[in-house]
Amino acid sequence: MPDNIIDVKNLSKNFEEIKAVDNISFNVNRGQIFAFLGPNGAGKTTTIKMLTTLLRPSSGEIKINGFNPLKEKHKARHSFGIVFQDPSLDDELTAYENMEFHAVMYEVDKETRKKRIEELLKFVELWDRRNEQIKNFSGGMKRRLEIARGLIHHPKLLFLDEPTIGLDPQTRNHLWQYVLKLNKDEGMTVFLTTHYMEEAEKVADKIAIIDHGKIAKIGTAEELKKMTKTRSLEEAFLKITGYNIREEKASAKDNLRFRRMGR
Repeated sequence: MPDNIIDVKNLSKNFEEIKAVDNISFNVNRGQIFAFLGPNGAGKTTTIKMLTTLLRPSSGEIKINGFNPLKEKHKARHSFGIVFQDPSLDDELTAYENMEFHAVMYEVDKETRKKRIEELLKFVELWDRRNEQIKNFSGGMKRRLEIARGLIHHPKLLFLDEPTIGLDPQTRNHLWQYVLKLNKDEGMTVFLTTHYMEEAEKVADKIAIIDHGKIAKIGTAEELKKMTKTRSLEEAFLKITGYNIREEKASAKDNLRFRRMGR
């Protein structure tokens, strides 16, 4: 297997007159925690959709765990789990049923499925609530279940798109404990987006900042602070991307096209 679990070369995505992602290149090493940061409308969501086979690039190359997502979609998808920014659980099903449904979709055999579901629900401290409907869960419990569900098929790579948005500090802290434990104990690579700069500064081994569809800077938190002569990642981020409030123009157009495609 190659050292890089993600390889991106000259990747672009256009929506008519809008260039949502503009010729970006980067790689993510196996076992790394990689933060992909940017203002609203910078191209983060579009990039993640291309990496996770949900959106076809206009040009460029992607390799996920050595597989080309365009030609080997099934193998690429089995290489990763994903926790979306928006909730994606079925509120009418129980925690166990949500896990089981996902396991069947990923073709996890019945015997392994039962053991894996119990193991993961215990890991995220939801085993005692396994038979409750999701609609009765708090936001933090749902987030923990989504992470457990994303791990059901033993992925090599976990995508976390704004995983802690709307969570209280205690739940955010517990969630990162789970993620860091997976990274350390299982060598799982983590690709995350977040607007909480202190999270990225604390957990990420490497950080890429995207703005206006282009990669502005890549480095460790310390390297980015040194480049910008700042004392925190948030200060470095603002110095690199500017202080103006952004609208989600590209992202909104992306989502509109995405819905029209019937994905």
